[in-house]
Amino acid sequence: MSVATERSWVGDGARRALALGATALLMGSFLAVLSNVTDVAGGTDRLVLFVAGSLLAATVLARFLPAALAPVLAAGLFAVGLWGYIQAVPNGELLLRSFDAVRADVIALLTGLSILRIAEAGVWAIGFAPAPTFLTWYLALRRHYVASAISGGVALGFFVLTGDAGPIVALVGVVGAAGVVGFGELERHRGSVGQVETLVAVLAAMIVLAPLVSVVPGGAADPMVSSGSGGPETIEAGLLTGGDEVSVQGSISLSPKVRFTVESENQEYWRVASYDRYTGQGWVRTGDDRPYNGSLAGPPGDATRLTQTYTTEMSLSIMPAAWKPSTVSGDPADDARVTSLAGLQPDGTLANGTSYTVTSQRPNWTADELRSAGEDYPDGIRGRYTQLPESTPERVANRTDRLTSNADTPYDTARTIERWLEGSKNYSLDVDRPDGSIADSYLFEMNAGYCTYYATTMATMLRTQDIPARFVTGYTPGQRVARDEWVVRGLDSHAWVEVYFPETGWVRFDPTPAESRSAVEESNLENARAGNESNVDTNRSEDGEWTPTPEATPAGGSDDTGSSASDTANPAGLQRAAEQDAPDAANGSATPAGGGAAGGTTSATDSSPLPELPSPSREQVAFGLVALVGLAAGAHRTGLAERLYRALWLRYWPSGSPTETTEAAFERLEYLLADEHRPRRDGETPREYLAAIDADDRARRVGALFERAHYGEAVSDADATEARALVDELRGERTPVLGRFRRSRERGPDSI
Repeated sequence: MSVATERSWVGDGARRALALGATALLMGSFLAVLSNVTDVAGGTDRLVLFVAGSLLAATVLARFLPAALAPVLAAGLFAVGLWGYIQAVPNGELLLRSFDAVRADVIALLTGLSILRIAEAGVWAIGFAPAPTFLTWYLALRRHYVASAISGGVALGFFVLTGDAGPIVALVGVVGAAGVVGFGELERHRGSVGQVETLVAVLAAMIVLAPLVSVVPGGAADPMVSSGSGGPETIEAGLLTGGDEVSVQGSISLSPKVRFTVESENQEYWRVASYDRYTGQGWVRTGDDRPYNGSLAGPPGDATRLTQTYTTEMSLSIMPAAWKPSTVSGDPADDARVTSLAGLQPDGTLANGTSYTVTSQRPNWTADELRSAGEDYPDGIRGRYTQLPESTPERVANRTDRLTSNADTPYDTARTIERWLEGSKNYSLDVDRPDGSIADSYLFEMNAGYCTYYATTMATMLRTQDIPARFVTGYTPGQRVARDEWVVRGLDSHAWVEVYFPETGWVRFDPTPAESRSAVEESNLENARAGNESNVDTNRSEDGEWTPTPEATPAGGSDDTGSSASDTANPAGLQRAAEQDAPDAANGSATPAGGGAAGGTTSATDSSPLPELPSPSREQVAFGLVALVGLAAGAHRTGLAERLYRALWLRYWPSGSPTETTEAAFERLEYLLADEHRPRRDGETPREYLAAIDADDRARRVGALFERAHYGEAVSDADATEARALVDELRGERTPVLGRFRRSRERGPDSI
């Protein structure tokens, strides 16, 4: 094999490797989505096994299976995966659905329904993965690069439409698809190394420049890489406008504006939504909504009837209701919908001034009843409400095990976790959202947070103990303006936890420190009033909180909060004796009793810590690496890398013997002369070369010293110093023309 042929073969192999690498990048984009689904819903091991099997089958079959049969085999794999999913659905539910219902589900997926909302999302992901993985890899191996890019692109595009592929994943997939086609075509047409370098630089530029524009496929324009310069959104927007998904936010603010008023016999938490699937970064509600048909089932145990009438003070897209709603009346009831977790939702938006009435069946219980409730949970409750992402660090369970080692019942476990979170973390609205698991970060790395952090962490800790728990959003009672009326503002929006007990149902636990939160909210409202902000009061709320006239409570009776047991025994009590210092209203934080951050102590005499340098996120590191690769390819392609190297090389003189210094001097001289005139030709002696280009006396002197050193005659230190000085002098007088040396070499040895 000739040298030229060998070099061509090596080049083809490199281009082939780049094309297959781009194919792997494309497949990695949609497999990353599926991996995230199985991490949350379970089944990652089986997903890896199925993907590995698909890749192996594609690699083997690419040797002899005709390309026309590959789509048929992929369709068969997809059908098998779909059948496996249907079989996994409890009671074969999908088999009983009409064609129109199935079609509606497909349309919903294509218009934004997240895969994570599917009850058996993990099984769905495992069944989906083999078909596109097999077909994309098979087609690339058979050098059908365009078809391979289309196959992988369709799979990725599907997840873009469902909203499960974020902007970064979508961008990586697009770059991978472009690389498959680009490198594949270069391989087929034997493109040059320079063309390969150009394509690498262009693809890197696509990735690096994309975050500078606001492009989110199928959604609102949001930057792909946040600069963090935007102001915090309200906690209400983060909790109550997310629909079927809630993502835990970073720093947030409070809105003092009135949202609605409530007429009720007792004060309650005005519940809006609940979520069952924890993703590590937020919460998702699985299952489908259904129309309200006139009544809802009550809780499994004894309950007290509670009637509430809500009147909106602005347009709202929510329907608050005390747990557990059983009937709804008023105009919104005609089109109301019921979520899979028995919450209420309006069909559209409730206009300002809209009223509706909800009758709820509030579960009755005592602490002793909950302690003796046992753990005989109904079918489906344990599996659905003890789910955790497979990537949840083991230390979360270990910490919870130690913390609750003396708790004998689920109720005692819940109360222990609730009290520990209340007393061990600072309450603050100014926090940095962690990149990893929210619960893990809040337990071990964060000293402060607000309700979503408290509630998410408590629910996660309970689930590590196989206790069914879920994340709930809504509003605290608000400002009481009469015996049976409350004014609820945006700053009353809140998140808490519900824990399931057999024969009772869902019971509320609130691990957020009540005093700290209330003080921050009150400070926010006072500041809004002082600033004459609009819509922060109604006619009845300007005079402050209404205080009931003290009345004797009959023996064995209950107070007017409606609690069935004292606050000490009742975790659902609306006020809790949190042993907190007064909060700092200026920054919205409070410090637990004893001062200092959780897990440590501080002293007033402690010196201020040095400011921490900001650490880059994983996305920023990845973009930095891509930028370096692109810059390296571009610099090599344009010759900039060589010119920069030569510029440093000309100025650097290695230490060595006089002979080595003299030879290095001539090597640098030859580079300067090649850039100014032409390179020395093969077989041309230094003396012949210098004569041919009519070099000046200094260059000829360096050439003479080089011949003496190179051909065995001794040179002295003085000779080496002279050669080095002459070359430095010539370098200082001549500025090499950028790119000239490289272009002269490309023209060939006969060019001048």
